[in-house]
This record gives sequence, C-alpha cells and structure tokens, in this order.
Amino acid sequence: MRDQVLWRKTARIIEMIRDRLDISAEKAMDLFYRSRTFELLNNPDSGLQLLSDQYIFEDFCREMQA
Repeated sequence: MRDQVLWRKTARIIEMIRDRLDISAEKAMDLFYRSRTFELLNNPDSGLQLLSDQYIFEDFCREMQA
C-alpha cells in the first residue's frame, strides 16, 4: 500500500514539473529521478513522504536553482 501511495505522489510531482517547465513527461521524470529530492522522498527516515506534493515540488525547484 505504501509503495502505491508513494508512486502516485511521485507521478503528481512529475506532472507538476512537466507543467511548470513545459517539458515532456520523460524529461521531467529524468530530472526528478536524478534529484536529491527524489532520493530523500524514497528514504522513509527523511520524513519527506509525509509532506504535501506542493512542498516537495518546491523543494525540487529550490534544488534545481542551486
């Protein structure tokens, strides 16, 4: 169950990236899957899984600006 919830959360964040950057879903997936944000999202100890999609998306954006 937890994996399905995380998979859906990841899909929604990738969709947000795609829409914001006006890029293909494949490019958005590539950017997100290579990010530190995605790494933290997949680590239950980070607590990121408990935060909103919007917060995680904004965290990803901050990471990309750095």
